[in-house]
Amino acid sequence: MSQKEISNLLNLKGRVYVYLADEETGKQFMQQAETEGFTFKDGVKPTQRDWDGILALNRDMTLNYVGFVGHMAFGAKAKKIGNEKLLRVDFKRYATGEKRYLLK
Repeated sequence: MSQKEISNLLNLKGRVYVYLADEETGKQFMQQAETEGFTFKDGVKPTQRDWDGILALNRDMTLNYVGFVGHMAFGAKAKKIGNEKLLRVDFKRYATGEKRYLLK
């Protein structure tokens, strides 16, 4: 996969949930996120934790697991999380430069 910066996704207007379809994509995302300076809220580096099918990006360059409610919102195609628009990014599509990386 080519590399488009994950941090560019923080410029989108809304809450960004990143979909990681498989282990290869998940591991690539975690490595790239770490290289770009992302951590989890407690300071742990991404490669020190397991990837999950859906991770949230935060504007403070942190990641978090979305938990049960986040998975439900993602799967149910919720329009909003709190007061923010929910944006679903297919990381594999994004990383390879596809224009349609936002899931509807």
